[in-house]
Amino acid sequence: MMRAKPLQLQSSSARSKYQLLLLLLLSFLSLLALSFLFFSSSSPSDPTAYTHPHPHPRIPPQTSFVASLENFLTHRAPNYPTSDDTVRSSLQDDVTSFDDRKFAKEMEWMHRDPYYPLNFPIRVYVYQMPKKFTFDLLWLFRNTYRETSNLTSNGSPVHRLIEQHSIDYWLWADLIAPESERLLKNVVRVYRQEEADLFYVPFFTTISFFLLEKQQCKALYRVRLIPLLSLSAYYFFVSLGGRGSNEYHYWEALKWVTDQPAWKRSEGRDHIFPIHHPWSFKSVRRYVKNAIWLLPDMDSTGNWYKPGQVSLEKDLILPYVPNVDLCDAKCASESESKRTTLLFFRGRLKRNAGGKIRSKLAAELAGAKDVVIEEGTAGEQGKAAAQKGMRTSIFCLSPAGDTPSSARLFDAVVSGCIPVIISDELELPFEGILDYRKIAIFVSSIDAVKPGWLLRYLKGISSTQIREMRRNLVEFSRHFVYSSPAQPLGPEDLVWRMMSGKLVNIKLHTRRSQRVVKESRSVCTCDCRRGNITTSNTLSHQSLRV
Repeated sequence: MMRAKPLQLQSSSARSKYQLLLLLLLSFLSLLALSFLFFSSSSPSDPTAYTHPHPHPRIPPQTSFVASLENFLTHRAPNYPTSDDTVRSSLQDDVTSFDDRKFAKEMEWMHRDPYYPLNFPIRVYVYQMPKKFTFDLLWLFRNTYRETSNLTSNGSPVHRLIEQHSIDYWLWADLIAPESERLLKNVVRVYRQEEADLFYVPFFTTISFFLLEKQQCKALYRVRLIPLLSLSAYYFFVSLGGRGSNEYHYWEALKWVTDQPAWKRSEGRDHIFPIHHPWSFKSVRRYVKNAIWLLPDMDSTGNWYKPGQVSLEKDLILPYVPNVDLCDAKCASESESKRTTLLFFRGRLKRNAGGKIRSKLAAELAGAKDVVIEEGTAGEQGKAAAQKGMRTSIFCLSPAGDTPSSARLFDAVVSGCIPVIISDELELPFEGILDYRKIAIFVSSIDAVKPGWLLRYLKGISSTQIREMRRNLVEFSRHFVYSSPAQPLGPEDLVWRMMSGKLVNIKLHTRRSQRVVKESRSVCTCDCRRGNITTSNTLSHQSLRV
């Protein structure tokens, strides 16, 4: 009996270890089963189910519009659905039915989410438009951009203008990319319209303007234009005052969008239109003035936008796509000793509206030491000259052009050259997030043309502040570089961060418009708000020394 006791203890110990292992195994299997049930219950139509995993393997970002477009059309276009969201019959019952579904979904969110309507990610429904408004336009650009060297009235290459206003491509490419390839966490595509906070209209207005509507391009593209235009919107076009066949594309797109029940429900207030070139979509803008416009600036002089069409509360400013290559941290460090020019400018010197200041500045700065002022265009040689000049200069002049904004500002930022902004009416991208005072010098037009004032002002800025602003430029540059896949803190990311601040106001005005008697009261619009005018008093006397 005494010898059996150790064996009994060993047997008891073995059973305990076996039971412990069995318990651990059962716990592991239970957790695995719960995980499977959780993830298998997720669906693309439920935005709360997205976990936004990091893509594997990680795809290197492509920042060239032409290269990215080539890859996009080769790999994405063949797999894109052939069906679209075209409304065959527009009935009030369809609008009422959609409104009921939308109301039910909003009530569900309100009771389930304590932060609603301040919610992330933003849910976006991307319209499936007919290909003549999307892929056909992209193919048209891709197949012909080498032929469009000098087709604008001032000699600017058309394809360059399309590239620098290609924000419509970059946003759409990210929104429709497979979720496994996306990096952005603050926006998600939904596939049921009643689940959407916002509706994205993927119409390429800039390409349509330059390659279909613009008279100078008409002869070159006459053969290619015919397959893209149909007579289905002819009576709609004529009834609203259409004047020529080259405008059909805009009017067809307008009719297609405004036939949508979601548009009729909100009168377009929750719809996003990329209208980034100031000439694009001009003939039909008055019919989409309630929509959210993605703009390059907000010219309050009335030269480009009619009073009441645009406002900071409704619309969003997006940066131009830079014309020059990014000067990263390594490049910025290597170029430090090469920045021997005090002030640099290369571009058109004769402009209209606020851009008239360019010729005045050129006259004032002519012959000044360490200052380079050159006439130039945006062709390949012009790009190389501008890039070299910006990377060897401390300050880069960024005056107004035909509009208050200019791509030159963003060229300077990505080149590590401190922008000197002389544009009294300028509105800037993402200013609710970014503080441009940390990377740019703001000078009023009145002060800039005073004899000797500007150069004295710039020479008085301390070397300490210049070094600090250069460091900030390296950090800020990521906010102005579009890419595929879209990067966190890139411009596509900041679009949705800014857009989130508009959601509550959009919902308010949508609901209000549904119950207020039409024309029952006057509402203040942007034309009765004070314009954005930089005064010399606020700028001339501020200290720049640290």
